[in-house]
Amino acid sequence: MTDRNNPSSTLQNFSRRELRNLVRTQLLALLEQGDLQGAKAILVPVQPADIAEAIEGLPEPMQVLAFRLLSKGEAIEVYEYLDHSVQEALVQEFKRQDVIDIVDKMSPDDRARLFDELPAKIVNRLLEQLSPSERQATALLLGYETGTAGRIMTPELISLKEGMTVTQALERIRYLAKNTETIYYLYVTDAARRLTGTLSLRDLVTADPQETIGEIMTRDAICVHTDTDQEEVARLIQRYDFLAVPVVDREQRLVGIVTVDDVIDIIQQETTEDIYALGGGVQSGGDGYFQSNLFSIARKRVVWLFVLLITNTVTGTIIKAEEEILQKVVTLAAFIPLLTGTGGNVGAQSSTVVIRGMNTDEIRALGPAQVIVREALAGLLLGSMLGTIATIWAFFLQGNLSVAIAVGVSLVAISVLASVSGSALPFLFRLLGLDPALMSAPFITTAVDVLGVLIYFNLARVILRV
Repeated sequence: MTDRNNPSSTLQNFSRRELRNLVRTQLLALLEQGDLQGAKAILVPVQPADIAEAIEGLPEPMQVLAFRLLSKGEAIEVYEYLDHSVQEALVQEFKRQDVIDIVDKMSPDDRARLFDELPAKIVNRLLEQLSPSERQATALLLGYETGTAGRIMTPELISLKEGMTVTQALERIRYLAKNTETIYYLYVTDAARRLTGTLSLRDLVTADPQETIGEIMTRDAICVHTDTDQEEVARLIQRYDFLAVPVVDREQRLVGIVTVDDVIDIIQQETTEDIYALGGGVQSGGDGYFQSNLFSIARKRVVWLFVLLITNTVTGTIIKAEEEILQKVVTLAAFIPLLTGTGGNVGAQSSTVVIRGMNTDEIRALGPAQVIVREALAGLLLGSMLGTIATIWAFFLQGNLSVAIAVGVSLVAISVLASVSGSALPFLFRLLGLDPALMSAPFITTAVDVLGVLIYFNLARVILRV
């Protein structure tokens, strides 16, 4: 039987999603009532990640109050799971020593990520108060360029020497494990700290105690350099199913590791950026979109909307210039939205699959030319199917076979144009050093709208002989 007065007993009967919602709701209610002891009790059996989500769902004035209910050990764990905007707000509210105690215990990579989001004045103050070892570790990471392996790695790892026996290695692991990010992968270095091999914990514990590390390690070590792009690091870990990958400097010296939990964050971040960019410049910077300032969001979005406004103006000018043929065959105007809308959708589909293929390296073996030809053929096939349907539908609506044929043939041509534009422009923008996801959408719309209308009217002149 469930003890209704025991929060721990109550929480055990809920799923993870229900638990998060329940904790958030009850925590808010208890804080509003001023029942701090009850609020503290409700958090006792909850995992740090779920506590962080519950705190993020509270009104800002209550976030600091809820966070202060945690013990120092819990606070350190929960803080690393919080969104950067909440972390920054808590930093502003804490007393100096409260901040130092938490930030000093964070892992160096999480600390560096936090410092990226904080004002420089606060970062400098926090750096001065860190312990010498933590200050050095953080300064090392901040010295690398943003978005590289060096910036997201952690220097907290266990390195072994080839001459060590298995027994000696296990003793070293026991001694260093508490201050290490992960112990499941071990790294072997020479006297100059150059990476010479890797070793799994499983291989170590199953080996003969008197064997040396050099006898059981894998010498063909896969690693990345400090300047390797974080997306490439993520792809490498995903491809080889690593829990962590070693990071070396230009002299091949081991300086850190990137763990799979950091890679998951990177993949989510990069995917979010690409989806926002595909939306036509919808970007939110470091914060989540719905946590960003509305004026900042509007300023970024209006640029691309202005581009589309100019595009529509050009399209309108072309239509106005074709008044003569429209006066003779008024029904042609009725199908302009159908053609440009369909072309825009086909182009968006092509650009989406190509940009996704770029991000996952799926199309690396094909090459730009083969991808563009493939998409052109896909556009031809799609256009033929849609064009046939559009021809029948146009004839059914208007009863004019010539107009129906003009619509159907134009739809085929526009679909091919849209597919070529959607597949070629991402390659072009990447060659120019621009973001394919951000740049492609408005330019595809421009190409399809302007050229599509021109194709339609010129084909109509030929088919209708006007």
